[in-house]
Amino acid sequence: MDTHMIVELIGYFSSLLVLVSFLMTSVIKLRIVNSIGAIIFTVYATIIGSYPTALMNLCLVGINMYNLYKLLKSPKRYEVITEEPGAAGLQYFLNHYAEDIRNFFPDFHQGKTEADAAYMVVHDTVPAGVLLGKKKADGVMEIVLDYTTPQYRDCSVGRYLYGVLGGQGVTKMSFPDAPAGHVDYLKRVGFVEENGVYERRI
Repeated sequence: MDTHMIVELIGYFSSLLVLVSFLMTSVIKLRIVNSIGAIIFTVYATIIGSYPTALMNLCLVGINMYNLYKLLKSPKRYEVITEEPGAAGLQYFLNHYAEDIRNFFPDFHQGKTEADAAYMVVHDTVPAGVLLGKKKADGVMEIVLDYTTPQYRDCSVGRYLYGVLGGQGVTKMSFPDAPAGHVDYLKRVGFVEENGVYERRI
C-alpha cells in the first residue's frame, strides 16, 4: 500500500468518525467521538496542504472541548417525583421508551410488574429516568426497573436518586437477576454482586 492510499484512508476514516458521532444519542459521547474525528481530519488536511480545512477542524475540537467542560462541570438540576406505579404520566413514559427499555430489560413487562413504588427523575422538567421497586422489610428496596433515557446515561441520575431514597428511609437497594446489559451500570454506581443479587447500601 503506497503513501497516497494511506493518506486517503486516514481522510475517509476521520470523515466516518465525524458522521458516526451524529448518530449518538448521548451528547457527551457525540462530542468525544466528533473531537477524535476532527483531530484525525486536522492531521489529514495538514498532510494534503488544505490548511483552511485543518484550521476549521481544529476550531471544532476546541468548541467540543469547551462544551464538554460545561457538560461535565455544570451541576445537573434533578428532581424526584414520587408516583403511583399505575400513574398515567409514568405509563406514558414507559410506553414512549418501551423499545429501548426492552433492549436493557427484556423480561420487564409493563402491565405485569409487581412494583409498589415508583420514582421519576426529571432534569429541568424533562423526564430523565424512572425507578420501579418493591419495598421490603428493614429499608430494602428491590429494583424492578432502573431505566435512564439515552441522553442522561452518565450515571448521575442513579446516584442522585439513590441519595434521595436514602433520605426516605431506604437503606439498601437490591436487584436480583439483573439483566446482563445492566450489570456494567450497576457496578459503576456501586452495586456489588453476592449470590446472584446485586446490592448497594445507601
